[in-house]
Amino acid sequence: MNMMNKVFMEFLDKFVVVFIDDILVYSKNEEEHAEHLRLVLEKLREHQLYAKFSKCEFWLKEVGFLGHIVSGEGIAVDPTKVESVREWNAPTTVGEIRSFLGLAGYYRRFIENFSKIARPMTSLLKKDTKFVWTEECEASFQELKKRLVTAPVLVLPDVHKDFQVYCDASRQGLGGVLMQEGKVVAYASRQLRPHE
Repeated sequence: MNMMNKVFMEFLDKFVVVFIDDILVYSKNEEEHAEHLRLVLEKLREHQLYAKFSKCEFWLKEVGFLGHIVSGEGIAVDPTKVESVREWNAPTTVGEIRSFLGLAGYYRRFIENFSKIARPMTSLLKKDTKFVWTEECEASFQELKKRLVTAPVLVLPDVHKDFQVYCDASRQGLGGVLMQEGKVVAYASRQLRPHE
């Protein structure tokens, strides 16, 4: 992965995303995409790297990538990845809470106030805390499930346009949203530790 990042360094976050040996090329229009593909293929040739043609897909309007659907509309949660969430039973152990929050946390940028919603469950993860699944935990669990399967499409950021950041803080946590032209790019939140 490090080698691929070095090879494509000048293109990363401009029109290329690399994950291990997967290369995603994205563009605003077909003309730009043709140029981006040319640059990527030339870079592969320059470094004597090869892509197996049968594993390549070109000119897609929508692509599944790392649990997301990326399109001209923006980036969305891949419905096939969160479909199991609908059937997920309430956790009965700390390990099951960790498992659920691991999946949910992967998509946290799609969920406004993620940390605040998850707080009743995360409080059960503290050392020396007895596992007691309360109504508050159940409400938290159901709300996160609902938000995961109805997550919004986030717009892809355009570095040439202005961004707006809205944030909020309380004694328990921090939250914010990054927006562009009135549309959500990403949500962010975290719980505060007692010493903070």
